[in-house]
Amino acid sequence: MGNVESNGSYQKHLSRFLPDELADIEGVFSALRGADEDVAAKMGKKAQAGVTLEALKAYVKDALPPSMVTRLYNGMRSIQETHNSQEAIPWVSKEQFVVFASTLFKGNAQEKSGVVLKMVSGAQKTVKGSQVLEFAGDLISSVIHVLSYRKLLKGWKLKKLNNSVARIKALATQLVSELKSEGTLEGASALDTTCDQNSMEDWLFRVPQISTFLKVVLQQGLLLLRPLSDEANETLCLLPECRGLQGTALVSLLDLASITYLNSHLPSELRDKWQLLFASRIHGESFTQLCGHIVSKGPCLLVLKDTDGYIFGGFSSCSWEVKPQFQGNDTCFLFSISPSLAVFTCSGYNNHYMYLNHGQQTMPNGLGMGGQHEYFGLWVDSNFGQGHSKAKPRCTTYNSPQLSAKENFLLDSMEVWAVGEPPEGRGPKSILDADPEAQALLEMMGKSRQSDGFRKPPEDDDDEEDNN
Repeated sequence: MGNVESNGSYQKHLSRFLPDELADIEGVFSALRGADEDVAAKMGKKAQAGVTLEALKAYVKDALPPSMVTRLYNGMRSIQETHNSQEAIPWVSKEQFVVFASTLFKGNAQEKSGVVLKMVSGAQKTVKGSQVLEFAGDLISSVIHVLSYRKLLKGWKLKKLNNSVARIKALATQLVSELKSEGTLEGASALDTTCDQNSMEDWLFRVPQISTFLKVVLQQGLLLLRPLSDEANETLCLLPECRGLQGTALVSLLDLASITYLNSHLPSELRDKWQLLFASRIHGESFTQLCGHIVSKGPCLLVLKDTDGYIFGGFSSCSWEVKPQFQGNDTCFLFSISPSLAVFTCSGYNNHYMYLNHGQQTMPNGLGMGGQHEYFGLWVDSNFGQGHSKAKPRCTTYNSPQLSAKENFLLDSMEVWAVGEPPEGRGPKSILDADPEAQALLEMMGKSRQSDGFRKPPEDDDDEEDNN
């Protein structure tokens, strides 16, 4: 322990923080020292000169799982003090605490790599991919735990979401799949990979979610730089605000791990809010109802579950329109949630991003994303109960594999979530707006909306609400 060199002097790390930030860090360290004195007093011992593991656990209480508190402590103790060349002291000094905070909040991947390596394994210089997987799962679980503990789930309720245990492992597996080592044999599993500090640096550089998760754990678990850091906005955008799920009996197909993962792949301007537009278990298994709830509602996430339990879907980058042509742009993507978690972005092969049609005799009727007519990467037929995911070997538009358990699948349930702010100027000014099913039916029949030209101008209150 105590053998991770800090890059530059202690003063360099101090200079990274504003005066208010330094005061906050010193305040947390003082609180930790106070916890250490309380622990020592209960045990009838003299308090140490620094912070012990027991004191850190007493300070954090139930905000973080004990395993993550131990990992944080190992990371702090891995910092080599500038004035101490001897064996590391058996506690965390103020310098180690400050440098640890500087490294994880302000440092680059190279700086973080040594600390994270010690958080994965407290004593070893190399670790196995399986140990990194365990660390990643522990980190994701800790983020979900602390956000729930601090009541920062932003409208998401654990009892109204899918079981997160399997999804946490799926997200950890996906993140660790990016782990590489120069000595890895071709075809070897990521879990068998032997990783050193260089491998960890490469991983942290290519998987920025790890750094974001660590910041959340520090900010919310240790209450460190929570109101002051520039990174606070980044970590608070980890989860979008949930709208539309409250007040329903629906248990969503989603879970917190997959929500954070999918949200990180959305354009940054769409990550703040998710609004439930359609759920087949609420609105019925009706293609007309589906169209009525998603047409002209802005970018959306479609989430499907087939009768074999596979969960998958796609991101539509713009409002759905009923027409016999492809629509959308190259920010669309397909994704899998279960049994594995992955996102598949555009290949550039063609522009067959989105397709929605109904009532045509010569063109396919249904909702599709990627591929081509009759051979979509994701397709929901207009009879709603059936669909397909055809990809032999891959969907041409998104380079995605078959997403469903069977190529031709039966649909168990479906949800559609609008992401970002709703399109401007769409208040309930028209009877067609109040009845989205009627609106969709007109568009399916090719009828124009004559009332559009007679809409009242937006009211000031609506504008203010959109800007809030």
